[in-house]
Amino acid sequence: MDRNSTQTLREGLEEYYALNPHVTPPHTQPPEFAKILLAHDVGHVIYGCDTGMYDEIKILPLFWWTSECTFQRFREMRNTPAVDVMYDDMIAEKGVFWLYGAVLKVLPPLIPELISIWFKTRKRQNRVPFLEFEPLLDRSLLDIRQEFDLLQLIK
Repeated sequence: MDRNSTQTLREGLEEYYALNPHVTPPHTQPPEFAKILLAHDVGHVIYGCDTGMYDEIKILPLFWWTSECTFQRFREMRNTPAVDVMYDDMIAEKGVFWLYGAVLKVLPPLIPELISIWFKTRKRQNRVPFLEFEPLLDRSLLDIRQEFDLLQLIK
């Protein structure tokens, strides 16, 4: 992942799906959930996060602290039945012990990074669009990351 990529968000999203065939395509889901899932995938591209457990956990606070998907909005979306299905499917496929084990494994190295990110983002005013990201699709990732002051958060 190139943090200074001049690729457009649209191109980055196409590459994200090509490199991650295991990711659920949003168009295969009910519309309400598809919109949330697509916004989440867009976040992976903008924030330069992969689909491993470390980055899956890291991306949530990045959303809460830097985007229009604040913790309160996340909790509201979390009450969507389709989101429950996603978590239930993951637990059914992998098992609850796998999930908790994977989370516990990445927390020790992740916590210091999250603390650093929190200090860098706690007075943030300019937030990345979450569900209404379409105007960003044809802009370069570098431009988006600069506008929303994200480069300092991307390794």
